[in-house]
This record gives sequence, structure tokens and C-alpha cells, in this order.
Amino acid sequence: MIRIGPVVLPPIWREGLLGLELLSLTRHPLFKDPPKAPASRPVLLIPGFLTGDAQLATLGSWLRRSGHRTHRSGIRLNVDCAAAATNRLEQRLERFVRLQGEPAVVIGQSRGGLFARVLAVRRPDLVHAVVTLGSPHRNPFAVHPLVWAQCAAIAGLGALRVPGFASHRCRTGACCQGFTQDLGAPLADGVEFLSIYSRRDGIVDWRACVDPAAVNADVGSTHCGMAVNREVYELLDTTLRAPSRGRIPARTAPQWGRSSAAA
Repeated sequence: MIRIGPVVLPPIWREGLLGLELLSLTRHPLFKDPPKAPASRPVLLIPGFLTGDAQLATLGSWLRRSGHRTHRSGIRLNVDCAAAATNRLEQRLERFVRLQGEPAVVIGQSRGGLFARVLAVRRPDLVHAVVTLGSPHRNPFAVHPLVWAQCAAIAGLGALRVPGFASHRCRTGACCQGFTQDLGAPLADGVEFLSIYSRRDGIVDWRACVDPAAVNADVGSTHCGMAVNREVYELLDTTLRAPSRGRIPARTAPQWGRSSAAA
């Protein structure tokens, strides 16, 4: 981290290591020849800020090769008002769960993870577990100033009423009050929650990702590379193989710190 007065800047230059993470993943036996999961899980994938479903294509392909059933979020570019986007995702998740006949695992990267957490709070009947990748649950604005600049440009388009773009009103306005409240709310008993973060994150302050309601796991990854990081895939494989909700396999427990949900 780089500190300028009271402001802490994540080391954004580390994001250039994304290609090395992908190369390392493609050489990993778990990725090249994934063992079939003992139970097939329905999985909804939600991409991060300024990206769309294509961002999680590699992860989705691996999950399907592992025997799971994946579903896209329908997001082409994740820049819309959080409330509007989450409402659409809730409807999509409900249809997916109805079709699959069982609650889903919801995996979200960065801003997509914030959406995933809110969905788990609102609809525990639809969510078996939620996994977030580099998502700043405790402070969604704890990001690098370059990302702030991008947010400002998007908010400008939203102010001009360009469809599908969030505006400045979304940060403190009535439209997203419910989203903000749900983002900090405890999850229902039985809903497993894994928050994966990295101290090497070049976009998000990792401390904002450590959620008191989650099992928090630290990996050696860039922010953008979490969807192609071998350590993340190992954690996902273990989590998806867990026989029941809320159970942490013993072989991974030493790596995770668990806190009880806030009352």
C-alpha cells in the first residue's frame, strides 16, 4: 500500500501480473483435468465493475467441466445503478433456481460480489452459498483513485439520463438506500459465505473485503486476476465439494478466519 496523507492507495501496478496468473492456472492439474464434483451445484456468476459476463468465461467453463451447472448474470457492462441491477439479478436468480429445483451458489467478482451478498441477504431461500472475489463489502468506495475517475465519468453519463448508467444520486440517494442497508446486514443461518481477498490487490483496499459475517480467505492474487487465480480455484473446488451448508472442510480451516455474523 502507498499512503499519501490519510489516503491509502492500493498498488495498482501489480494488476499487470494478470497474465502470469492465467498462465499459472492453465498449468494447474485442477484446471487442466478437474475431477468431477460429488454433487453438481447450480452456480450463478456475476462479473465486476466495468465488465460483463465474458469476464468470468474461464471460471464458468471450469465449473462446467467440474460437473456444475452455471448461469450468466445477463450483464454486458456492470455500470448500472446497484438497486436496479440487483433487482434484475434477483428475478434472474429466481428463474434459475426454479428451473434447477434447488438453491444456487452465487459467485461474484468485485462489484458483482456486492450484488451476490445482497441477494443472499434478501433471498436466502434462493441461495445455498455466496462466494465473493475481491469485493469491498465494508466500504464499496475503498478503491484506487483511478477507479473513482471512471465512476465519475459513468455518473456523468447517468446524470445525462443515458440508460443503464448509474448517476451521482445512486451513492446517497433513495434509490440505493435499501441496497446499502442489505449490504451490511447479517446473512440467514445456513447460508455459507466465503469472502476471498488479496493483500496484493491493486484496485481495492483488501481490508474492506474482510467481512465479519464471512469465512475470509487471503490469496496471492491481483484484483482483476481473481477469476483466473489457481489459489482461488482451489478454494472454490473445496467449497463446492462441502457436503452441507456452513461446513468448512478441515484441511482448509487453518487458512481461514471465521467470525460470527453481526447481530
